[in-house]
Amino acid sequence: MDQSPSGLSSVIAAAGELQAGRGLPPVHLWNPPHCGEIDIRIGRDGRWRHLGSPIGRDALVRLFSTVLRKDPDGFYLVTPLEKLKIVVEDAPFIAVQVDRIGDVLRFLTNVGDWVEAGPEHEIRVHTDAASGEPAPYIHVRGALEARMTRPVFYELVEMAEVDPAAGGSTLIVRSHGVAFPLGSVAGETLEPAPIEGADG
Repeated sequence: MDQSPSGLSSVIAAAGELQAGRGLPPVHLWNPPHCGEIDIRIGRDGRWRHLGSPIGRDALVRLFSTVLRKDPDGFYLVTPLEKLKIVVEDAPFIAVQVDRIGDVLRFLTNVGDWVEAGPEHEIRVHTDAASGEPAPYIHVRGALEARMTRPVFYELVEMAEVDPAAGGSTLIVRSHGVAFPLGSVAGETLEPAPIEGADG
């Protein structure tokens, strides 16, 4: 595992140059060599840690998030010259706010991204087979998702309507003309498991 400060500093330098005034870099287009692992972990609460210590600078977390990519074999920080594997315990981002603007649902993530649910940004709810608890997610970009906090999911449930096409048994929300199921009206709980440290 790459524990060297140089590995971390090179990612910081490259990400800073890539992001400067140009929005999100096209990490999906790059195919750099795999340069090992770096001890960065994104917890279920969305907090980033390096060598076990929280990364306290929001600007630095935001910077790292712009060069994050999920490949079939895991999550990586990617620049045109290297890619370093990191650990993500659940989803890399947390959805901390939802707003309805007309017929559109807009989500804000903990790293400052705004995402509009719709054909390109799916809402999905994974239900745990053992507990029956739902885990709700919104697609952000590439193969990256944000897990919704309980308050955000509760807001969605309040906005939901019964889907007549499902015989009145499923709650759905709509955004950009797409209907997303949240769960069954009966037989399943609509109270998601808490995200420790992230739920309000």
